[in-house]
Amino acid sequence: MLSIDKLGVSFVSNDTTTKVVHEITFELGENEILGIVGESGSGKSVSSLAILGLLPKKTAVLEGEIRFENENCIDFTETQFRAIRGNVISMIFQEPMTSLNPSLTCGYQVLEILKQHNSITNKEAKAEVLTLFKKVKLPRVEAIFNQYPHQLSGGQKQRVMIAMAIACKPKILIADEPTTALDVTVQNDIITLLKELQQETKMSIIFISHDLSLVSQIANRVVVMYQGKIVEQGTAFEIFKTPTHDYTRALINSKPSLDKRLLELPTVTDFLNQSINTTAISQNERAKMHEKMYASSPLLEVYDLKTYFNTDHSWFSKKKEPVKAVDGISLKIYEGETLGLVGESGCGKTTFGRTIMHLEKATEGAILYRGKDILSLSKQELKKLRKEIQIIFQDPFSSLNPRIPVGKSILEPMKVHQLYTSDIERKEKVFEILEKVGLERSSYNRYPHEFSGGQRQRIGIARTIALQPKLIICDESVSALDVSVQAQVLNLLNALKKDFGFTYIFISHDLAVVKYMADQLVVMNNGKIEEIGDADDIYQAPKTTYTQKLIGAIPKGI
Repeated sequence: MLSIDKLGVSFVSNDTTTKVVHEITFELGENEILGIVGESGSGKSVSSLAILGLLPKKTAVLEGEIRFENENCIDFTETQFRAIRGNVISMIFQEPMTSLNPSLTCGYQVLEILKQHNSITNKEAKAEVLTLFKKVKLPRVEAIFNQYPHQLSGGQKQRVMIAMAIACKPKILIADEPTTALDVTVQNDIITLLKELQQETKMSIIFISHDLSLVSQIANRVVVMYQGKIVEQGTAFEIFKTPTHDYTRALINSKPSLDKRLLELPTVTDFLNQSINTTAISQNERAKMHEKMYASSPLLEVYDLKTYFNTDHSWFSKKKEPVKAVDGISLKIYEGETLGLVGESGCGKTTFGRTIMHLEKATEGAILYRGKDILSLSKQELKKLRKEIQIIFQDPFSSLNPRIPVGKSILEPMKVHQLYTSDIERKEKVFEILEKVGLERSSYNRYPHEFSGGQRQRIGIARTIALQPKLIICDESVSALDVSVQAQVLNLLNALKKDFGFTYIFISHDLAVVKYMADQLVVMNNGKIEEIGDADDIYQAPKTTYTQKLIGAIPKGI
């Protein structure tokens, strides 16, 4: 179907040429699913964008051949590309919120692509869109047709993107990290859906991901990329059962194990340097640590907490029931503990964390911090509490000011809370913190856009620990990171916990990661606690059907 021969991609900027893809060669067969894996910056997405002619013409320089139906696509004009994009070769992008137009309804956006490539009426196109929405298992298809992207959940937006991508029955579908920010259950549904669509339409799929166990579930063959080169390719079974390259072995083993709890997660660098720490934490050690931890008074106590949101209604419509984001939660968190919080999107995990931070207003209940109810604090008392309880946000790029150098972003909260005596002393502390999170001192004067995703997450952590808080809420803080960078950040969080005695509320939809990090695990569903207990115990013997479904949806690999 598609033949890539010695493809090279370079970018020209200020008379400097940077080569990002180095003479890669691979083929995509008919009715085949080809997985492309590797870390951020390995050239996966750039290669796929080159296939569709989506790289900037002014700065991107392409070499080699991309052969589709005996023609070299590298030589195509924009008009030729437009004839095949979405029609013959289609793409599902990584982030549906930014790739869907926020000012157009979901139905219109899919209808538009059908009209572009087919001679059909609006009525026929709408009927086809509704059929596609049913095919990708969207609920209330008529309503979603008229809704805007912001009114849908992440999983639903991704389904709209898939409907758009398959609308013209393409011969090739490129899926670029289509499940990265989705829950395990939604991710499982999307993978099943792609497999069903592929079997039904006989299209070929290029599935790009940094999650190897996910790729092993869907792909027939796998290409492994590292620093713009292909280091290994073969059948999924060969790659995952008998990998020949150290980098492939490193990627496979960087994911936290569900069977044992290592003291430190191995990173790709550890594998390449052959310096892996295989020390595991025994059940006996955990039991002793927990006995000591739970003998003290709780740091935070939550009693029957409720956070409701009123939905908009007009004079002519009935008042709707409020959305019960958090609906009667009670739990205790002890000093030095990591409380894992899991559940599907919309279960109330993030709202619970934001309510503790006073970023959302509680409707009812009590939150006691060191025995004092924090829901009735004055503004002055709340300012002091902000220093004690901090949050690491999911997306470090949108939570950092793009106009302020990262050093100043870290120094600013120190100044607000009057830590240390002068800016000179604060600056020295920022240097110490940057080194603590594995960044150079020279990072102080650089801006957020100059860093990779993993480095930005470290900057977010640095800014959080600058105030020496007692409780840190990690809200999906590693969900969009590669397995290797994720391992580095998780190791860093555990090291900081040991050094500073932090307590964490660790919110995530990645159950393997939460199991590795958590002492106590809370499973949430529809604003309520579904199950609570020791993380290992819940994984080994989940009591409720919902928890069993969540654990069963974790990609296990080959």
